[in-house]
Amino acid sequence: MNLPARLTPPLDEEQRHYYAGIYALKMIDLGAAKGGADLPVLPTPQTAPLEPVLDALHMDGLLEIDRKKQRYKLTRAGLDTIAVLIDEIEQIIEEFDEAEIDETIRTLRARGRDVLRVRFLWGWYDGEFDDVVAYQRRRGLHPIEVDWPAFITSPAFFEDLARDLDVD
Repeated sequence: MNLPARLTPPLDEEQRHYYAGIYALKMIDLGAAKGGADLPVLPTPQTAPLEPVLDALHMDGLLEIDRKKQRYKLTRAGLDTIAVLIDEIEQIIEEFDEAEIDETIRTLRARGRDVLRVRFLWGWYDGEFDDVVAYQRRRGLHPIEVDWPAFITSPAFFEDLARDLDVD
């Protein structure tokens, strides 16, 4: 999963797909029985927005195809990627969990960290986005997009995340 070092809204489609890929890895790891998703190889109308994302994850060796079930499954590299992302955000949470948001953002920016990446990973890690309808309701977004693949790949999702980063 290659991504430019720094992201600032508005994100282009490639950047949104990168983050949607991180989200998809988590959903596949959880599986449908635990609140995640079993993503079919042949896209459905609901999963169609993820088709390029899943293709890229497959090409990067993070997903493979379970031919019997016709579903994507994580490879060892996919599991390792999730572990690295978890380690990254756990370090940040450990350092900044008790800090004020404004202070955290200023400190991360001073260190040259991409605060949108941190914001996304923090929400991804703590489950804030697991129920995208509840997330949108909490945040007052309208209209509500009920299909998580469409929402998680949309510019509206990332614009909303960026609102939290507007500090001086």
